[in-house]
Amino acid sequence: MTNTINNNLFIVTAPSGSGKSSLIKALLKDNESISMSISYTTRKPRISEKDRVDYHFVSVEDFLKMRNNNEFIEWAEVHNNFYGTHKSVVNNRNINTSDIVIEIDCQGSDQIKNYYPDAIRIFILPPSIEELRKRLILRALDSMDIIERRLSVAKNEIMHARDYDYVIINSDFNLALSEINYIIKSTRLRFQYQYIKNKNLFNKLGITN
Repeated sequence: MTNTINNNLFIVTAPSGSGKSSLIKALLKDNESISMSISYTTRKPRISEKDRVDYHFVSVEDFLKMRNNNEFIEWAEVHNNFYGTHKSVVNNRNINTSDIVIEIDCQGSDQIKNYYPDAIRIFILPPSIEELRKRLILRALDSMDIIERRLSVAKNEIMHARDYDYVIINSDFNLALSEINYIIKSTRLRFQYQYIKNKNLFNKLGITN
């Protein structure tokens, strides 16, 4: 990775059912200057999901082949399925014109942060475990056994919120969306970001990096 980065890398993490996917979709709708990193997974697509839009859905054989070829920045096995972020997504940051958002679990977040220390990490918390259980049941995507397994994992994941740059409590969707928008906008006012975007002006003003 070079020292000059043209855009921000955001990592968004949350327990399953916390609403992070809905928040990110709304964030992308509000911000044309943000693009989504599309992960690879061996999980079967849900009814509303589309290949190369929500995920790159691949076979276990193809996933393991890419993993063995060292094509992923990070990969993990979650709930008996493989997930991975391809290196090209982040390595192309210097030629992309938009900020990048990666939606990922805690393990993957830590791996990416080790590769890219400048990554900005946001953790989405549910208002309570009881509310999280209710949301998982209402979305009707999993059996009760899987829901209880997800809740058990969630209790451990929540402990990692202390390691993140920002924490949003998703008790009210519109408020949570406004808060994540504030985070995005504020990071674009940091000196390094402003210097890169306005280099000619800064040079004219005698401001050096």
